[in-house]
Amino acid sequence: MKKGIGSSFPHRLRRGSLVAMKDALVRFGVALEGSLLRDLDAVVRERGGTRSELFRDLARAEVGRAKVPKAVDAIATLTLVYDHHVRDLSERLTDLQHELGEQVRATLHVHITHDLCLEVIVIRGRSDRLQNIADRLLALRGVKQGGIEIVAGLGDLGHDHSHLSEGEIEPSSASARAPDGRRARRKKSAKS
Repeated sequence: MKKGIGSSFPHRLRRGSLVAMKDALVRFGVALEGSLLRDLDAVVRERGGTRSELFRDLARAEVGRAKVPKAVDAIATLTLVYDHHVRDLSERLTDLQHELGEQVRATLHVHITHDLCLEVIVIRGRSDRLQNIADRLLALRGVKQGGIEIVAGLGDLGHDHSHLSEGEIEPSSASARAPDGRRARRKKSAKS
């Protein structure tokens, strides 16, 4: 057998470059109804990928969903569309985010109409607790629609992942942007 790429360490070609893979690929057979396979192939064509890539994506998503009730480290986006005129709803949403403290990583608030707001909350913690938080918020009077996407099984998410170099501090406002649109980095002054 000819030795080549993949003989000692698994690799795959991705957009013209080799990417090392953590795990070797395993081939297996799958039986599907013809109509389901045609629908699947249509999705593959629309995405410009392969059947294998689509199956891997589907498998990862399902494995992640299965981990949610097992209390593993996770990160999630909680999306809410709500009527901001409903008494105390905006305050309750804000209070809950303050109670969660550093678990809330980011929040996006958009005014959709005169009455409706969209809020996207990025939150991390134990997967089962994230689901419970979402269930509580989605059940609040005035929440019209929403959902949560929990990504579990990424390993320990308990560390702070800073991109700042030693001696730099995070700008205090989102308006502090570099000319290319990225957040500006400031050096600590000697007075700091």
